Amino acid sequence: MNVVLTHHVNTLVPGDAFRDWLVDILGDKIKNKYCKVDVFKYSHSSHTVCRYKFKGERYSVISKFFAEPTGKIKKYDAYEAMIKEYNNLKEVQSIINVPSPIAIHREFNCALVTEYISGKSLLWYIAQEKDLFYHLTSVAHMLNNLHNHTIQDYYDKTRDFANFHNVLDQLKLDNNTRNLFNELLGKWWYSSLLDTKHGCMIHRDATPSNYVFHKGVPYILDLESSWHNAHYARDLGILCSELKNHFQLHKGSGNLAEPYIGHFLWQYSRNETNFIKTTKLLPFFMSLGFLRSARLHRHYQHYNYLIREAIECLKSIK
Repeated sequence: MNVVLTHHVNTLVPGDAFRDWLVDILGDKIKNKYCKVDVFKYSHSSHTVCRYKFKGERYSVISKFFAEPTGKIKKYDAYEAMIKEYNNLKEVQSIINVPSPIAIHREFNCALVTEYISGKSLLWYIAQEKDLFYHLTSVAHMLNNLHNHTIQDYYDKTRDFANFHNVLDQLKLDNNTRNLFNELLGKWWYSSLLDTKHGCMIHRDATPSNYVFHKGVPYILDLESSWHNAHYARDLGILCSELKNHFQLHKGSGNLAEPYIGHFLWQYSRNETNFIKTTKLLPFFMSLGFLRSARLHRHYQHYNYLIREAIECLKSIK
């Protein structure tokens, strides 16, 4: 889990094409059409992401430039990715709290402009262990709303397993370890635990830094990688693995996360039947979460812990 940092990189003045376009699309939100605009760049993003703060206006927007990839994936359709996240935000903004999509522009390196949401992330509350039960409750209810209000005709089980194997490929495991994962995944494939009649829309990048609290209200950030026809428990498993991973790294034991994980799942489930069902299938997606994290720790001792946890999760199947 990365802490997102910003630093000032520029100040735009009237005559700058991008600044003038922002002022134009924001209309009455900007009173002084000749104001300068401070630019702050975010670190640890998959693309160039900047905050534009209009001097004297007490107003900011965020722009993500899809044609400026900064992560490992460099080759993709930037225009299609821009349109996808814009449409995802439009689709769910009446269901959950997300930054309102404002505009898109292909010629400005496929820029997506959204409102700026100030506040502290769930990662901050995890690190401080400050009112963490309360904030996990808010995120659980928000994810429940997203999943239950986007019910779709089927669940694409094949895609989840293909993605699992893709993550394993990236880790370049030794043959014995990879064969063990393949064997365990086979058991999950032929089990009925993951089977469900309906899929839903999921966030998919359910890391704590992508949940922000503004005046106590939770918001989901970054819907670029969202999936439709997905399994609701994927979001839960990824977030739970992130919780346990954080406590292992920073508190000395992943087991210290268990009360928070149990609380989060109970708040999401709302009743005992759903809770029991979710806890039985959750290890599959927690295993995936540990492996996703392992990609960031391949040259560190913590990597071994993540691989062991991923294996133990998959072994939980009866």
